[in-house]
Amino acid sequence: MNLFRLSLRMLRRDWRAGELRILALALIIAVSSITTVSFFADRVQLALSRESNRLLGADLLVISDRPLPAHYAEKAQQYGLKTATMTRFPSMTSKDESNLLAEIRAVSDGYPLRGDLRLADPPDGTFSEQVTYVAPGIPAPGTVWIDEKIIAGLDIKLGEELEVGAVQMMAAAMIAREPDHSVGFVNMGPRLLMNVKDLAATDLIQPGSRVTYQLLVAGDEERVAGFRSWAQAQLVPGQRIEGIRDSRPEIRAALERAEKFLSLAALASVVVAAAAVALAVRRFIQRHLDGCAIMRCLGASQATILRLYSYHLAILGLAASITGCVMGFAAQEFLSRWLSELVNTTLPWPSGMPAVHGLLSGMVLLLGFSLPPLLNLKRVPALRVLRRDIGKTNLHGLAGYAFGLFALSILFVWEAGEFHLGILVMLGFLTAIVVFAFLGWLLIRLLLMIRQQGTSAWRYGLASIRRRTIATVIQAIALGLGLMAMLVLTLIQNDLLKDWRRSLPPNTPNRFLVNIQPDQLQSLAAFFDQHEMDQPEFFPMVRGRLVKINDQSVRVDEYTDLRKKQLLNREFNLSWSEEMQSDNVIVAGRWWQDEEATPENELSLEDEVAKTIGVKLGDRLTFDIAGSPYTATITSLRKVDWDTFQVNFFVVARPGSLEQYPINYVTSFYLPPSHAGIMHELVRSFPNLLIIDVAIVIEQIQQMILQVSNAIEFVFMFTLLAGLIVMYAAISATQDERIYEAAIFRTLGAKRRQLIRAWAAEFAILGTLVGLFASAGATVLAYVIGDYALHVSYTFNPWIWLVGIVVGIIGVTIAGLLGTRSSLSQPPLLTLRRIG
Repeated sequence: MNLFRLSLRMLRRDWRAGELRILALALIIAVSSITTVSFFADRVQLALSRESNRLLGADLLVISDRPLPAHYAEKAQQYGLKTATMTRFPSMTSKDESNLLAEIRAVSDGYPLRGDLRLADPPDGTFSEQVTYVAPGIPAPGTVWIDEKIIAGLDIKLGEELEVGAVQMMAAAMIAREPDHSVGFVNMGPRLLMNVKDLAATDLIQPGSRVTYQLLVAGDEERVAGFRSWAQAQLVPGQRIEGIRDSRPEIRAALERAEKFLSLAALASVVVAAAAVALAVRRFIQRHLDGCAIMRCLGASQATILRLYSYHLAILGLAASITGCVMGFAAQEFLSRWLSELVNTTLPWPSGMPAVHGLLSGMVLLLGFSLPPLLNLKRVPALRVLRRDIGKTNLHGLAGYAFGLFALSILFVWEAGEFHLGILVMLGFLTAIVVFAFLGWLLIRLLLMIRQQGTSAWRYGLASIRRRTIATVIQAIALGLGLMAMLVLTLIQNDLLKDWRRSLPPNTPNRFLVNIQPDQLQSLAAFFDQHEMDQPEFFPMVRGRLVKINDQSVRVDEYTDLRKKQLLNREFNLSWSEEMQSDNVIVAGRWWQDEEATPENELSLEDEVAKTIGVKLGDRLTFDIAGSPYTATITSLRKVDWDTFQVNFFVVARPGSLEQYPINYVTSFYLPPSHAGIMHELVRSFPNLLIIDVAIVIEQIQQMILQVSNAIEFVFMFTLLAGLIVMYAAISATQDERIYEAAIFRTLGAKRRQLIRAWAAEFAILGTLVGLFASAGATVLAYVIGDYALHVSYTFNPWIWLVGIVVGIIGVTIAGLLGTRSSLSQPPLLTLRRIG
């Protein structure tokens, strides 16, 4: 006997009879939701891998605070890699009586190795869109390319000359965008690009100058990796290697968090679809009990039956999973439209791994919930042919559901990428399901207590709910999850955005001023008074590098954590203050008091930084400040609310210990859009200041929230569809029972209208449970998102409960009546004969 061919014939028969459609639909939705996110995430990762190199202008950077030895470039060329150099440092530029602090970049031929350096014509005073074009190489000797801030700050036109160090150079073009302009915080300042051949003539680099030397490397990925391995062993203190993941870990981290969140959101539909799979498999097993008994009578062994139905479901699972992958590939185009702007690039075609991922997920889900029932199915006795009341399998066996939950846990851990995170999310889902199940059972018991006070339709509806309590609770939870997702991403999404906007008041600072000199404080205050602007608070700041922890020298190369290495490599901005800022909260220790002066220097450290570098209260930190050691003891740890856009510091000292070091000041303030022109005057009056405009950052955050919300809403659509499939599966699972009930009631004189009212009452009760579950879950989820993600207090909205319950009642009642329509179409006599 060819079991494979027989299973194909059985599959065709069952499909034509409609036996497998629910199971197939549930698998298709589950796989589609997973692959939609996976395909999109894969495209983003490929784009990031490609574009991240363009953000650096290369595939790899070798960076040093001293001129790099020639053997780095020579070795890169031996590997067949392209190279270029860049020398970066801050310096003043001048024209006539105007001066401006700018970042000077001296580059060699070939720059950039990745990405495009784009130029544009200077603004003409109109509101026409700026047109950019790719630069033809690098500036010619004797010329420089400048950005719009230098043009405004020096009031210079292209073709005129400006002073760069000891030479006069012509401004030949305006820079619109550099590939590595977005990498790093200081790059927001004015920029000037020049040919490295002119660098020596400027006489700008002197002993003690703060200069960064870079070797840019690009080429084949394997060769770049080989060169990196070689160069890593050659590094000496003051040298480091950076790829995009080193220089901008927040890009990768943000995308990884987004991918995990979307993947876990997609798994919500998998959880709901799993309920549909379990119900569909249960009905499938019930429908095939008689067939298995007949095969046992004809001599089929248990192993033969198991293999036959294993082929049967495996073929179905493979076909449904492939269909889900195709639908997921098509659906991810919608995600790409909403989220590609966040990547700001054209997304490449995905690889084949998401499809493999989807196929495996579909098969794990199917086998997880079908294998235990199949093991029961093979044990059907041949005697069932004569007595249909025996041989019923353990359809509600705890082992079967436990195996299915184990399969779901595997999917959660896989999607989360972390064992602990996957288990925590899975436990969260299980906890919610258990709580909802208990509340559903409790509500049903309470309703049964008042059953006699309603109409006959009400009493019959409650009786049906009581007979099918487990199925009712499963349906309510599954549909409630789907409706909850829609409530969160329609009504509550708007509430959260409003609360977040309220947390950013209209006067949220949108400009930062850096590098304010002590002798400029009075004149800068006068400038604010002259323009009738509120006086901002000026914060003193000194720069120092952490060199010792508890008198032990810090060796950066001994650490593997990327964030820790970056913090220890950088110079900290140290400040001092008598009073703690309002957006800071002490989490350990206490703030210093006047009456508690001690001979030791005291520090307050930001809590996350302390955790990252591994220090605690009582530890002693030593900083190198302008060549002098400064040692202080940590006496408090602070939690800082960075979302306020106020000036804050990782390290704050007690007043009286840092004032003797070289000081500059920093401040932030709100500039109304109508006063934007004041910035040009500020630049002319204070050319050394670095002005950072964060207004556009706030706008981008709000736009990003809207875009991501649309994407999440689309992903949760699969959850709602899966919820509808669960309801359809539950109705189908009780279809035979409802047909028999309708036949008996109609034989006893009941009319179709009475049965419709009775079933409408049943579905209305179910819809009420769905609405309550969805409203409660949406409110809790909104609180969690607001508190832990957006850091805002969610304002309770009673309309959520009203809308949730009304939508639940109407939606479930309509869907339920449509699903049971066929139960009333069969003649009672035909049904009773079949029973007899």
